[in-house]
Amino acid sequence: MIIIADSGSTKTDWCILNENARIEISTRGINPIILDDNGIESIISEDFMPQATTILSNHKITAGCSSTDRLFFYGAGCTTQQTPRMESLLQRFFSHTYKVCVNSDLLGAARALFGHGEGIACILGTGSNSCLYNGETIVRNTPALGYILGDEGGGAVLGRNFVNALFKGRLSASICEDFRKETSLTLEDIIKLVYNAPCPNRFLASLSHFILHHIDESRIEEMVVDNFRMFFRNNILPYQKNDMEIRAVGSIAYIFEKQLRKAAILEKIKLGCIQRKPIQGLVSYHTSNDADNSV
Repeated sequence: MIIIADSGSTKTDWCILNENARIEISTRGINPIILDDNGIESIISEDFMPQATTILSNHKITAGCSSTDRLFFYGAGCTTQQTPRMESLLQRFFSHTYKVCVNSDLLGAARALFGHGEGIACILGTGSNSCLYNGETIVRNTPALGYILGDEGGGAVLGRNFVNALFKGRLSASICEDFRKETSLTLEDIIKLVYNAPCPNRFLASLSHFILHHIDESRIEEMVVDNFRMFFRNNILPYQKNDMEIRAVGSIAYIFEKQLRKAAILEKIKLGCIQRKPIQGLVSYHTSNDADNSV
């Protein structure tokens, strides 16, 4: 049995595979930079284990998670420094697992999007990231720098740009009125949520739902396209691989696919497939005939 997990800070997608079944489970996100050991352990013990035990029993799989052959965990915050800690924590719960392997969410995205082929892989969700991938490993990465210093193309930056335009008079009166009616948020509310509340990047990214609902407004669509153009200029062009295909994964890339492709055309970027989540691609990667399941 193989377990594959793809985790962001908000949500983790798990897939349990054996010769007779494919089981998918969703839990809270596991980011080792944000969570301490107790926080990570509680998510596994309280979210994952009860679901896995029940579902495996329903499928009449009696081996349970303790007999997992390999566990592949791809996660936000799984840096070189955090990887040994995550592997140790996971090994406690999957004590009979032959191999526990932890990698970054960026490598997960690259493997999901390209398999063993080369290309430029992008993550466009709450934040953004990208890498040059040679079919096996990441050979170059333009630093994302987070939503304050970077993260162009991501939902948090899109939300930040929208709020700026909204309260500085660059959007129509009808958009301002719709925003007030639909969200009931005042400028004071937003200032508190951005500067005093936890996870302001998530709040700003949540505004993408309103933006999507009003995407037919020309100024709104232009804002979305411009956000993606800045991502391409600041993060993709430095690779100097104009002939290489780019693929993307993430909720923002998926729901604004039309605008992402428009930005790619304007910046002369060769944009290929777009996926909402990498878990399906990771399953294909780790179950293909040429899969290297040792790393």
